[in-house]
Amino acid sequence: MESSSKLPLHLCHVHKLSIFINRTHIFFHSIALVFLLYYRASFFFFQDSTKTKATTVAWLLVFVSEILLSFEWLLSQSFRWRPVSRTAFPERLPGDDKLPAVDVFICTADPEKEPTVGVMNTVLSAMAMDYPPDKLHVYLSDDGGAAVTLKGMREAWRFAKWWLPFCRRYGIKCRAPEAYFSAEEEDADFGGSEFIQDREDIKEKYEAFKKRVREKATVGDTRSGPSRDHPAVIEVIQETSSDDAIQENETKIMPLLVYVSREKRPSHFHNFKAGALNVLLRVSGVISNSPYILGLDCDMHCHDPSSARQAMCFHLDPKISPSLAFVQFPQKFHNISNNDIYDSQLRSVFWLQCQGFDGVGGPVVNGTGYYIKRLSLCSSSIHEDGDPMKLRESFGPSNEFIKSLHQNNKPDMLIHRKNALLNEAQLLASCAFENGTEWGEEANYVTGFRLHCKGWISVYCNPPRPQFLGRGVTNLDDFLVHVTRWTSGMVDVIFSKFCPLIYGPSKTSTFVHSMCYAEMALVPIFHFLPLWCFATIPQLCLLNGISLYPESDNLTI
Repeated sequence: MESSSKLPLHLCHVHKLSIFINRTHIFFHSIALVFLLYYRASFFFFQDSTKTKATTVAWLLVFVSEILLSFEWLLSQSFRWRPVSRTAFPERLPGDDKLPAVDVFICTADPEKEPTVGVMNTVLSAMAMDYPPDKLHVYLSDDGGAAVTLKGMREAWRFAKWWLPFCRRYGIKCRAPEAYFSAEEEDADFGGSEFIQDREDIKEKYEAFKKRVREKATVGDTRSGPSRDHPAVIEVIQETSSDDAIQENETKIMPLLVYVSREKRPSHFHNFKAGALNVLLRVSGVISNSPYILGLDCDMHCHDPSSARQAMCFHLDPKISPSLAFVQFPQKFHNISNNDIYDSQLRSVFWLQCQGFDGVGGPVVNGTGYYIKRLSLCSSSIHEDGDPMKLRESFGPSNEFIKSLHQNNKPDMLIHRKNALLNEAQLLASCAFENGTEWGEEANYVTGFRLHCKGWISVYCNPPRPQFLGRGVTNLDDFLVHVTRWTSGMVDVIFSKFCPLIYGPSKTSTFVHSMCYAEMALVPIFHFLPLWCFATIPQLCLLNGISLYPESDNLTI
């Protein structure tokens, strides 16, 4: 029998039948579009006594809308050019002592819109992942500077001392307490009086934990100051003890838990989530400096504890690891009804586009549920040169952070140099630190696109069991707000220097891959302008008694 060390850590399944069908459809549909556009264009080259100025304008509008829709259709076929799917085999990974460390980044901003108990469930699910605890470091960015969030972190640390051993002992899959206690069917595999008693004890402790967090939230001091005006606060959550040996022993059984609230002043633009992630990247660089980072939204808990191991099946593969920037998991939601009239599950994105993206170069960074290589975020030609002055111009004046760019994870430094590192972290979290540097102002879409243009690749992993579950939008108002915020950022990219159809092909990104990015960014424009041309203007012409087509065609709308 072949040893597990020689077996592949993952497999890539190329959907050959789908590729054949898709490309055949593209070919014949393209021919039909050519004839249609030829028919529309021929109208302008034939003289007809019945042709009027109004008719010509209406025909031109319809022709333009059809060109736009045809172009949009052509771009959308890039997702169907080479769809692939992947399977990971985490059981074939090397021993825990050979696994790399992982930093988990969780971002929250407002305890009123993002209840503290829900955020702490995400934190607890990340702490309880099936990964060596001494190689797991969880960071929570609190942009609201809320005292209740910091207190919630301390309570979560205390409850985790009971919750983590319970999950490990019984192999619990869903490790967010709220979701676990709401899913009774997960207990079917265990049974036994001992498990039932332990479960009841943990449930009582969880109810007490929620009560303490909610009590702190109603005391009145929910914020340490205005959300746009507060100093930097960084705290390593742990038991109060001056004994280094005790603290070192705790790190072996409990993941590192760090609260980060960056400084915010009204006079400094904070770049929203991108700015928060930049601060987490710097602060974690001087504290844990893990080579891989998991990005999570505060309402997206870890539904399967094996996600880190599944991601490592790709990151540790010697064939793709040198060029692999990140592994993206899909966003899935636990509160979507069967009707889902607003497609809150984003099926077209995660069931079609991501597989197509993966086949031509890799998916985009979706904002949550991705394991990214730290080196891909910090590497550049300046970094490779190693010139200290150029590094300071790029990454800022912190010598500790610049040193972190050249070394791997050093978690023991926190025990011996805790005060010095936390003081340095305060500087890294200041609102003026990025002034005059090359720290970015965009996240997600642009981040992934720029990485791909630099030659990095990414993969999309969609296991049968959802690795992460969150709350999707279930009403029209929230849906419109969400879509408007998402699409407005996409449109901004089209009119910037990072326009995919111009910037992508000029770099190392393939043209088909750039078409995927362009289709995502142009969707709002494509869906608005053609419909406006088709519906609004022709209807206005008809209301005024103007025929859209020559009378010889005997056609009206």
